[in-house]
Amino acid sequence: MLKIKRVPTVVSNYQKDEASDGSVGGCGRNCLRACCVDVARLPLYVCKKLETSGEKVVVSHEAREPPVAFLESLVLGEWEDRYQRGLFRYDLTACVTKVIPGKYGFIAQLNEGRHLKRPTEFRVDKVLQSFDGSKFNFTKVSQEELLFQFEAGEDAEARFFPCMPLVAENSPSVVAINVSPIEYGHVLLIPCVLDCLPQRMDHKSMLLALHMASEAANPYFRVGYNSLGAFATINHLHFQAYYLAMPFPLEKASSKEVITTDNGVKISELLSHPMRGLLFEDGNSMQGLSDTVSDACICLQNNNVPFNVLISNCGRQIFLMPQCYAEKQALGEVSTEVFESQVNPAVWEISGHMVLKRKEDYEEATEEKACRLLADASLSEERFKEVNALIFEAIGCSKPRGGA
Repeated sequence: MLKIKRVPTVVSNYQKDEASDGSVGGCGRNCLRACCVDVARLPLYVCKKLETSGEKVVVSHEAREPPVAFLESLVLGEWEDRYQRGLFRYDLTACVTKVIPGKYGFIAQLNEGRHLKRPTEFRVDKVLQSFDGSKFNFTKVSQEELLFQFEAGEDAEARFFPCMPLVAENSPSVVAINVSPIEYGHVLLIPCVLDCLPQRMDHKSMLLALHMASEAANPYFRVGYNSLGAFATINHLHFQAYYLAMPFPLEKASSKEVITTDNGVKISELLSHPMRGLLFEDGNSMQGLSDTVSDACICLQNNNVPFNVLISNCGRQIFLMPQCYAEKQALGEVSTEVFESQVNPAVWEISGHMVLKRKEDYEEATEEKACRLLADASLSEERFKEVNALIFEAIGCSKPRGGA
């Protein structure tokens, strides 16, 4: 069993040492557990129904706008409200950002606030782990950190309800602030929060995340996912999302198509990125694209391969990046320079947004160092081919083009 002392990201002001928060009775902080949830009320956003068959994946650009402009008005408006209340752990406006010179265009951010965290021991060699209610999970957050409920609708138009009860029996999906934000509007999407699902990808949750990306209708709003073993630090199912008004290096990487599935999803292998990965796009429907990627993720989970997912271009492109950095770190196979930087190659770093915690690392950031980090996270060419074979078999495509 491989374990490393790792510094977890603090995503909630109520995240404490696991042993210090085992209360069952009234907690006095308006949480989502049985002691408080019966009186909880939040806005509800029901997004419009996505196409289900017969059409290519597109984002609607109808002249008629939904009742609330999802990204700008609701997410950022509610996020700014929590910012004004002082709920974040540091002032994000003090975090400087630059583009690292070079062909990739890596984006570096100095975020010293993310250095102030609690060391915790994590198991890194097991992607699927049971939910443990004694450890921090999102039912323990205060309701003031929640922004709204989010549902996939069955109508052609989005709907918004400014004040709706959280019905425990329905286990609503919620959007919450990340109190250690990387960028303005950094939020967490927590599917079926009261079901206490472990950090394990499933078809329904992937589709919900695609709904969120599509409903945002802005290519600079991305949704990301980290599996256990790939720098998810909380074993309670969640996605992350934020807005950054520049392209990620991962999104600019060239690729080579290796297969097209029966439902029209094109799968390509990345060619010009320091880390090996796959790109899924097109398809006959958003449901088909979601199902194909979900099948691939479930395959990786079942074969104990850690991975990261970036949902890009309003849900039309999905990058799947298997990785092995935590395993190498636990085995002492990561270079000293990379290890001492304490940069965890989670979904944002893999996408090319390097969140650096020390001033010297920011000032001395180079493309070579960024590439070295991602190379350490990447599967070897041989292992990547083995993993691809497992994925293609799982989605019913055992003969990719070119023998990849």
